[in-house]
Amino acid sequence: MHDDHHSYYRFTGPARLEKAVNSLLGLIEGVSIDGVINDAEIRFIRSWLDENRELEHYHPFNELMPVVDMAIADGILSEDERLNILWLCERLQSSSYFDLATADMQRLHALLAGIIADGEVTENELRGLSNWLSDHEHLKTCWPYEEIESVITAVLRDGKIDNEEHELLQNFFSEFVAIADNRTIVAPKITKDQNIIGLCAICPDIVFEGKKFGFTGSSSKYSRAQFGELVERLGGIVAGSVTKSLDYLIIGGEGNPCWAYACYGRKVEMAVTLRKNGARLLLIHENDFHDAVADYA
Repeated sequence: MHDDHHSYYRFTGPARLEKAVNSLLGLIEGVSIDGVINDAEIRFIRSWLDENRELEHYHPFNELMPVVDMAIADGILSEDERLNILWLCERLQSSSYFDLATADMQRLHALLAGIIADGEVTENELRGLSNWLSDHEHLKTCWPYEEIESVITAVLRDGKIDNEEHELLQNFFSEFVAIADNRTIVAPKITKDQNIIGLCAICPDIVFEGKKFGFTGSSSKYSRAQFGELVERLGGIVAGSVTKSLDYLIIGGEGNPCWAYACYGRKVEMAVTLRKNGARLLLIHENDFHDAVADYA
């Protein structure tokens, strides 16, 4: 575990358990959304089991994991087995740590990862996803609901998926495979006026003097304190929270296993909202931050 996580990791155990259940629920929905579950998707379910194996002796995993293990032991997930897993996940859910929107967003992220688990996105999968979104319209104000809905609408407008659209969908959906390791996505895709753009700035021009920097996630290279020292040495200002006066939010490449959502945390969500409302705020992946520091040096 990364050093930056130790101070609060022990306080988030129940929330992490709940998150893993929500992720499995979305994952099972995702791999089966087109009515067909292939070998690659079975392997992806196994990756969820491997990722959470350390929890198998804790409730609710002492009930859930044996059911999943047995279901895919023969390399096939039957309809009856699928329904058993979904039923059990729903019974094991609670609202003690997450509200309905948070739980459903976790399911949506895992659902997208399940769809792309075999490297293909089909028309049936998109239509199934569209139906799921229609049934969960309470998520409309949450990223990335609107972006996903927009992409589906654009791709299905002519009733077929061409090679360029399939590549777009692969790039977009594959970012959510990060549920398996809780690492930050380097260049997640969102849409704006039907154009796909990156959440993190591409080759950003970073200025340090007098600019405010925030940090989220963790880095394999520097601690949070070391990030702050670097910024201050180069004339920048370290901010503890995300506000409209923030100039840059640096996203650590190691992510954070205690984030409520697999692919991003509260600060990233706040930054996306502020940027949509007109704030001149850039989300910077730490690799680009390191490059900027090297350039200044």
